[in-house]
Amino acid sequence: MTDTSKGLVLVVEDERPIADLVRLYLSREGFGVHVEHDGPAGLAAARRLRPVAGILDIALPGLDGTEICRRMRADGDWTPVIFLTARDDEVDRILGLELGGDDYVTKPFSPRELVTRVKALLRRAAGPPETDGVRTLGPLTLDRSRRAAHLGATPLVLTATEFDLLAHLLGRPGRVFTREELLAAVWGYASHAGTRTVDVHVAQVRAKLGGAAGLIRTVRGVGYTADA
Repeated sequence: MTDTSKGLVLVVEDERPIADLVRLYLSREGFGVHVEHDGPAGLAAARRLRPVAGILDIALPGLDGTEICRRMRADGDWTPVIFLTARDDEVDRILGLELGGDDYVTKPFSPRELVTRVKALLRRAAGPPETDGVRTLGPLTLDRSRRAAHLGATPLVLTATEFDLLAHLLGRPGRVFTREELLAAVWGYASHAGTRTVDVHVAQVRAKLGGAAGLIRTVRGVGYTADA
């Protein structure tokens, strides 16, 4: 019997050989896997099954992966999402992340790397074991044990990745982190080619902070810091 103790991952990929390969590698690591091959069926499965994570191809028949993610977020479903894209295209990457995606992988990709990213994403979503992890900076408060963020008295709705990015920056206020350091600490891998992901997520966090966006400061040529 296949071990599915790590939860169900939804894979929406119209290229069946790729979908089968992803299913095989995830299953070997103890995940249950549900596969759909078109957008409408993928969205219906996300709503019906409530998986622990979603792997969405961007180019899908009927409804593309970014639209699936957008509708999930509109439903209040913040299931962690990794996008698959066949094009090394910044537009696809940025659009996907702005719609609430947590990471992306460009085809061709290593199935082992994809599984590693899924595991890292789920660790972030589960949160750290601390019971007293409250961090504050100006009007911003993050409670790591409850995975809750507030700007003054107003709750902030953050993806798992956005929360952990903020928590990492707030962990050492005033300390400047390079993009590579943030990628390794928050996403769980290091790659110079992936640092654009950091920039996009910082932009999204700042947009959600509104008038307090200045709490996250860019240090030109280096990276980012949290500073009141």
